[in-house]
Amino acid sequence: MKNPLTFRQLQELASSHPPIESFGPFSDRPYIAFNLEDSEAQLCGWLKDVPCPVIGIGRGVLEDACDVVLETERKLPLIAANITQAPLAAMVLVQHLRASETLSATDALTAESFAYAAIQAGPEFQKWLSQYERQPLATSSGPILDIDVNSDNEMSLVLNSPETHNAIGTEMRDALCNALDLALAADMPKVVLTGNGAAFSTGGAIEEFGGTPDPATAHWVRTLRLPAWRFARLENRLRIHVNGAAIGAGVEIAAFGHHVTASSKAWFQLPELKYGLIPGAGGTVSLPRRIGRQKTAFMALSMEKIRAEAALKWGLIDEIID
Repeated sequence: MKNPLTFRQLQELASSHPPIESFGPFSDRPYIAFNLEDSEAQLCGWLKDVPCPVIGIGRGVLEDACDVVLETERKLPLIAANITQAPLAAMVLVQHLRASETLSATDALTAESFAYAAIQAGPEFQKWLSQYERQPLATSSGPILDIDVNSDNEMSLVLNSPETHNAIGTEMRDALCNALDLALAADMPKVVLTGNGAAFSTGGAIEEFGGTPDPATAHWVRTLRLPAWRFARLENRLRIHVNGAAIGAGVEIAAFGHHVTASSKAWFQLPELKYGLIPGAGGTVSLPRRIGRQKTAFMALSMEKIRAEAALKWGLIDEIID
């Protein structure tokens, strides 16, 4: 890990007009880390164009130009190591978050799918995939999604595959899409979603990762069958209770809720970088709109677990209920 630069050192680096290849994947600088103290605004545009994660430490006028802002250097070694292991995925993540910040939710979902398709074809994910010994996804003992509509035309959905910790495989994905299509078509006033078992959802079923023949086809499938499109369109009608771990697609889905409650034992994590991927279930859209671009990037680049109390302080959830 390189020591963070002072602002003066950052100024000197920028003023030397280094070629763009000096930063990001396959370079000596897969990330830039610098101290925000005494920073000046003139480097804002330069930093936003750098093709790698920009990590600011402390406080200063260049905070908004950073992808992640840390209070101290304590978390920097972890983030630096993760970026170094998957520099392509880290670059795609922060570039996408920067670009999609001002897009509508639906346009940002399209952009996320393009970014996810690109990184799926990259060497980092392909390396993980080549080493993964594929196992069949466990079979659920009952209906994979419990659906109930009450007399007020309100829908209750329960992810019901405790055997897989409510992993979002093809069957769960399609069941969610079908139920949400019904809710949207019937203009239901409220949709409530939770999970059955110890976890809300541990995210995308890794047993099915890499199952589509090519990135373009994968993008086409997501365009048709991504639950996030439906969650985004429900807007203020969606209520979610996180009953346990919400990992990957689990937290990405939860963040779409207009009102999100969680058990005190709930926790949240974005682990996609270890697969050479970025969040691809709508999380680069739902999470920034709840906690901001920088905290989203922190979750993805650190892969740290965020406990319920911290999630409440961040605004990732609205209430803790036991």
